[in-house]
Amino acid sequence: MSPSSSSSPPLKSQPQTPLRRRPKAMKTPKNYHKHHSDQTPIPKLKPNRSITEILWVSLVATCIKFLLIPAYHSTDFEVHRNWLAITHSLPLSQWYSDETSPWTLDYPPFFAHFEHFLSFFASLVDPIMVNLQHGLNYKSQPTILFQRLTVIVSDFVLVFGIYRLTRNLGYKERVLIWVLVIFSPGLMIVDHLHFQYNGFLLGILLISLSALEEGKDLLGGFVFAVLLCFKHLFAVAAPVYFVYLLRHYCRGGLIRGFGRLVIMGSAVVAVFAAAYGAFLYHGQIQQVFHRMFPFGRGLCHAYWAPNSWVFYIILDKVLAFSLVKMGFSIQTPTASFTGGLVGDSSPFVILPRVTPMVTFSIVLLAIAPCLIKAWKDPQPRMITRWIAYAYTCGFMFGWHVHEKASLHFVIPLAIISLKSVEDAKHYFYLSIVSCYSLFPLLFEAQEYPIKVLLLLLHATLMWIGFSSHFTTTSRKAAESEQTRYDKTRFIVGWFGKLYLLGLVAVEIYGQFVHPILFAERLPFLPLMMISIYCAFGMMYSWIWQLRQIIKLH
Repeated sequence: MSPSSSSSPPLKSQPQTPLRRRPKAMKTPKNYHKHHSDQTPIPKLKPNRSITEILWVSLVATCIKFLLIPAYHSTDFEVHRNWLAITHSLPLSQWYSDETSPWTLDYPPFFAHFEHFLSFFASLVDPIMVNLQHGLNYKSQPTILFQRLTVIVSDFVLVFGIYRLTRNLGYKERVLIWVLVIFSPGLMIVDHLHFQYNGFLLGILLISLSALEEGKDLLGGFVFAVLLCFKHLFAVAAPVYFVYLLRHYCRGGLIRGFGRLVIMGSAVVAVFAAAYGAFLYHGQIQQVFHRMFPFGRGLCHAYWAPNSWVFYIILDKVLAFSLVKMGFSIQTPTASFTGGLVGDSSPFVILPRVTPMVTFSIVLLAIAPCLIKAWKDPQPRMITRWIAYAYTCGFMFGWHVHEKASLHFVIPLAIISLKSVEDAKHYFYLSIVSCYSLFPLLFEAQEYPIKVLLLLLHATLMWIGFSSHFTTTSRKAAESEQTRYDKTRFIVGWFGKLYLLGLVAVEIYGQFVHPILFAERLPFLPLMMISIYCAFGMMYSWIWQLRQIIKLH
């Protein structure tokens, strides 16, 4: 009789194990594979925790910024104070024609509206601050505090932008990139000492890049159009945006592609209409563009930005002096090349004169490899690298470039610095050179320890962060292969160490040796040495990035 027969005594029921479903594969976050190898486990994302973490990091940085409030500020402080007064005291139709101060409004309309918005609060803090006549060169303590705080508060746009770009990364990667960007010594020097709003504007750029990396092309293009209406100098990357969006967003056949082109074009036109429409209505559009593009300025700024034109200028001066010594009747070039105000020119004695159209053509030619890559294979994971390279080209070959423009590519390159050990080494050198090239902006003795400590702290954090990150990952990947392990470690080679020691030598000469040898004579020489020496580092960075653009697929 079978055990299951009804006549058999009932068996004690055993607890049944419920059927288990096959575990569902965890959904891979967007853009995950560009930052992680197949062997790395997918981190469990906790957005709320990530937001809390980045707020703590930004809070520490904010405390440092508060300590810098009483420090030196440049004429840019008066520039932006005057813009507050212009937008508060005058009707919109006169914003770009007022000449009460030499520091006339020359940013696009959205930034003018931003100043107009701030002016309402400024008038409550100190009414003289926004008075067009009585406020000239006004520097009361409430005025200084208010303007400093506006930069600090607006920096949270940068915090949001870097959060969007890194929220899908692992904890260590996120925090390291946050530190590189939020504690950037270049941003500290330019925005919170020298005084500008670069962090706020770079935050808008990072928001655009994060949207493109997530495949949200329409949002990315829209935000970039907004950025151009805040600061037109970001337009250097516009060709890359155009080609990438045309090939990546406007795809899917003729009808669908054309439809998407119309949608993207309508969004961009709407942004520019909102920015410039009122000025077009008042017949001021020509005056607006005249202020935004003052081509009467010289090829270089008063302090030469460390780009390719430094070598061109030096060659012209050397040739001129040499021919004079040989007995030729040639006008000897002066030490100061340009002054920087509208109306200055850039005379060359021997070499052909460089025009704005020449620089535009060279920049476009330099960006061409990037445009070809974006046309053939538009990949979201490459867009940040392409945009950074475009801004590097604009810095190296553009017209009247400010040294502060190096932030346009240094900050985006921080995002991709963890993609490989080579990217980390490149960023290590570049960020140090970029920061050191900004030292002449702070020329007072009381700020000297601040800028030196900011650079040393940044270099130390980079060294510790990169060494820790790549030592850990290379050990996991290399296992017992010592050769492969050595190649994936973060090691600064002898050539890099030699170049960085050269920066130290240039600084020692400018601060200690030059005053002893020449006293107050040849004051331009230390600045010229900084420009020339840093230009070699910037040229190396441009060549390295170009090789990466061509090599990577």
